[in-house]
Amino acid sequence: MKIVELINIIENYAAPELQEDYDNSGLITGNPSWDCSGVLCTLDVTVQTLKEAKENHCNLVIAHHPIIFRGLKRINGGSYVEQTLIEAIKNDIAIYSAHTNLDNIVLGVNGMIAKKLGLKNIAILQPKKRMLRRLITFAPIDKAEQVRSSVFGAGAGHIGKYSECSFNSNGTGTFKAREGANPYVGEIGERHHETETKIEIVYPFYLENQVVNALKENHPYEEVAYDIFTMDNVHFGIGAGIIGELADPIEEKNLLKFLKETFDAAGIRHTQLLGKPIKKVAVCGGSGSFLIKKAAQMGADVYITADVKYHEFFDAEGKLVIADIGHYESEQFTVDLIHDLLAEKFPTFAVLKTRVNTNPVRYFT
Repeated sequence: MKIVELINIIENYAAPELQEDYDNSGLITGNPSWDCSGVLCTLDVTVQTLKEAKENHCNLVIAHHPIIFRGLKRINGGSYVEQTLIEAIKNDIAIYSAHTNLDNIVLGVNGMIAKKLGLKNIAILQPKKRMLRRLITFAPIDKAEQVRSSVFGAGAGHIGKYSECSFNSNGTGTFKAREGANPYVGEIGERHHETETKIEIVYPFYLENQVVNALKENHPYEEVAYDIFTMDNVHFGIGAGIIGELADPIEEKNLLKFLKETFDAAGIRHTQLLGKPIKKVAVCGGSGSFLIKKAAQMGADVYITADVKYHEFFDAEGKLVIADIGHYESEQFTVDLIHDLLAEKFPTFAVLKTRVNTNPVRYFT
């Protein structure tokens, strides 16, 4: 098996185009054409996880956090990042990261947190705009279904829980084929009038190449006329955080105890308890303080995240409880997500989960 085959599974699940501008998801070391001897799934890449990979004959490590996040001017072993890269390169170990692209989908990092909490009716807390494109094309009536089906097959036409969505209207198109053309209908040098179907379909921006390729490959015309527009609409399946509801309300202290046990959180920092049951829950794995006000706006009773600074706790303003359970603690189940995704696709291949606890934070108790 080639490394690229494993990467394709991850990227079909969480498109790399969904990562934030500041991010560095993707293949960081190694070559996608290498034969893969095994894969180790981890939250962070360290020298210890690379040694574990080597001991288990894995030449691919898939992590959530990219080992290279900021620019490097030298690689001489002066930091843990440089030491890790040297270890990977010396041992021909490929490192791949799925970071904020895995944060920005419903069934990603935050979906795993929601699953552990048993949340129902989940939705993206802060969905993104301008993620959608509208394709408009024109096809002869007898070929309209062929064109529609091909574009649907490329991933277009999904709106919420509905698929194969399109709008169609009939009209008359004109064209004159010039010398050297090979028209599907009409004669060279004569204006032709053709009754056509105007087809309008939406798709997420990251599918544009495959959608347009499918259109061109399955359209009967030699020259395919089409328009693409960026839509300002919100894409409710892409964005930051998750909000949902518990099956039954729970007292605040009991929720904190549940978080401590479920996420093995040695220390939970939280705002003043408000003395009311928790029903509506917002979550964001990792550094999620940027969503505090959004969680309050959406009516969450508690917001579970990590890396909240002192002054950011004031943003709760008595509207909700903020619970900071720790960065590693909030994202640790991402390892299970990556492992299970690959193991399901390749059940007989060596897909392992790290046994190394890469959390750099320790608590004095």
